[in-house]
Amino acid sequence: MAACAGHLDSRRRPAMPAARHLLRAPAAARRALRWVATRTPYRVAAFAALSLVASWPLLATAASLNTFRDAQVLAQFLALDMIPAAYRPTPRQRQHRVLVRQRVWLRRRTTGVKNKIRHVLANYNADRKDLFTEEGLASVAALPLLACDRCVLEQLLASWRHYEQQRAALDKELRAFAKKAPAAEKEARAVLESIPDVGPVTVDVVISELGDVRRFRSAKCVAAYAGLAPKRRESAGRAKELGITKEGSALLRWALVEAAWRLVRHSRRWATIFEGLSRRRGKKKAIVAVARRLLGVMVALLRTGQRYRAAA
Repeated sequence: MAACAGHLDSRRRPAMPAARHLLRAPAAARRALRWVATRTPYRVAAFAALSLVASWPLLATAASLNTFRDAQVLAQFLALDMIPAAYRPTPRQRQHRVLVRQRVWLRRRTTGVKNKIRHVLANYNADRKDLFTEEGLASVAALPLLACDRCVLEQLLASWRHYEQQRAALDKELRAFAKKAPAAEKEARAVLESIPDVGPVTVDVVISELGDVRRFRSAKCVAAYAGLAPKRRESAGRAKELGITKEGSALLRWALVEAAWRLVRHSRRWATIFEGLSRRRGKKKAIVAVARRLLGVMVALLRTGQRYRAAA
């Protein structure tokens, strides 16, 4: 562009923003951008930035406005329309995320309590695989335990039963929530459920965390959004591949990795891919690569609406 944002023609100068737009911006952004407005080279860009601050959530929620240089750069980018609009989840997607994340939280708390129960019983050499069945719990009640251990065990068992009841109620709420889904979401659920070893938990996590996949330009963008894209460091003509970025939703990465482990155990095709990668990169990197490939398959199926078909 021939002209800099700070030297735009005065005839093209945008109007000053309304007061309500300024009030919606963070205090740090308002102070920094007003400082920029007092400097002649950036005055026009600052006016444009102030008028657009409510339209671009990236600036309105930016945590890096701690220097005036940041304000200058952001003002120029906004004036040149170089900052895209941030994605805003729909109300239904936000509600879905609340329910799904609560279920995962309850699952982790339940696992922690069960591990503590097994630890107490291990001191008496009384741990068993079927501990949390009716027969296993009956054997626990008949054990001769110390009074302190019996007190702790009863509290842990009460907590475990409480969490199990909450999980059952939350699962019921999620099933009712899924029944009220619009046609597009129902179609997405049917597509994801057609993939082997992808259960309802994985389906809920993918739909709630990704939303509409059509907002991504490509499968690489989806992998970057999920934090499964590899980092790359390049200097002096030399490039080095690093680990994954781990940006975005950790819950989405966890669900994809768990689904990848199930696939490589039960599918010969996916197991072949995993074995070939693990020989070169190791098992941990290989399963992450399988999870990234599985995410690409999910995105392709969601875009086309086709069901999963195993390779011949």
